[in-house]
Amino acid sequence: MVTVQATLERARSLLDLRRPVEAARELRGAITHDPQHPTAHALLAVALIEQGEVAEAAAEADEAVRLAPDFWFTHYTAGQVYYRAHRPDRALPAVEASLALAPEHANTWELLARVRVQSDQWAEAAQAARQGLRIDPQDSDLVSLLAVALVMLGDAAEARPAAALAVRLNPESATAHLVYGRAELAFGDPRRAAEAFREVLRLDPSFDHARDLLVLALKRRNPLYRVLTRLRGRFRGGRRMALLLPMAPPLIAVFVLIAVLHWAAWVAESWATLRLHRGRTTRLLLEGAQARVAVLCCVLPVAGALLLASGVASGLEAVGTAGAAVMALVTPVQEAAHTGSRRGRSVLYGWAALLALAIVTSLVLAASPATAGTGVTVALLSAYAALATIWGATAVRGATG
Repeated sequence: MVTVQATLERARSLLDLRRPVEAARELRGAITHDPQHPTAHALLAVALIEQGEVAEAAAEADEAVRLAPDFWFTHYTAGQVYYRAHRPDRALPAVEASLALAPEHANTWELLARVRVQSDQWAEAAQAARQGLRIDPQDSDLVSLLAVALVMLGDAAEARPAAALAVRLNPESATAHLVYGRAELAFGDPRRAAEAFREVLRLDPSFDHARDLLVLALKRRNPLYRVLTRLRGRFRGGRRMALLLPMAPPLIAVFVLIAVLHWAAWVAESWATLRLHRGRTTRLLLEGAQARVAVLCCVLPVAGALLLASGVASGLEAVGTAGAAVMALVTPVQEAAHTGSRRGRSVLYGWAALLALAIVTSLVLAASPATAGTGVTVALLSAYAALATIWGATAVRGATG
């Protein structure tokens, strides 16, 4: 006769083999024989969350905790379920309860570190990873989590050695190579970062995030791109600074400088992306939309420069100003392309289209001597508005998630 314990062992093996559907079937059979078995409910919760059945998995995890509130494993499983469901608010109490009952398990500290990372609590994540490493110093995943937290904390002195150690401990881990690449990308050599991300894709070709990071690393091999990107990240200005404008009008020049720096960085971004798109070995790394945006943002400065030169040659101020506005359109187009939310992208692309319409209107107004002055004003305001999109885009991202 097959015992419940034998069924549970078989279900564990199926979960290890990434066969959650079969594991769930075994576990439901075990629960039919023993409805009050907490481990069966806990393992069923794991099998269900791996299938994406969030609500049912949470119910099973809660039932396991109810049946065995003094058993560390039921709380640990509940923490796993809520972590995978992207509910750190529920995962954290469950993991802490598990640690209060049995603090000697390194995998529970690892889960705590993951929950902290999910909540962007980098210092706490590093502390949890270090606590787990005191129990198991050879755990590659814990070392990787520590390295991730240190990268986000800006601790280059410890992040890079930790990331390198994770790779040495488990050279077949895609996660370890990903973390090593991120550390090199943040503090080291973009070429080594690119090699690490290539290794991630060799080990796990479905790792789309590694593909995006590989593109970024390849772009950062260009020294000019690195400098401009660093400046763009460092100098953005803020709302408080804007409040000082009435008291210190010269700050306008600072805002203009920041906006122009961002524009130059976006142009460098477009050029770097276009070069990758044209390369035989890197073309497949880019989506079609990325290449199209890069081409457009390389064409806009050229078209704007030609229009500007035409305006200067012909003495038509409105045409020259419209040329400058066309060049400035690179900023809203790139800000839209680099916005994660679909609704945010729609808003920013709509804003870019509205600015393009305003530039066309300025050219129409420039055709008549009576309205040429208005055309200059419209084109100038369009150029300023396009460059200032860096601040508007931040507000749009905040509002649209």
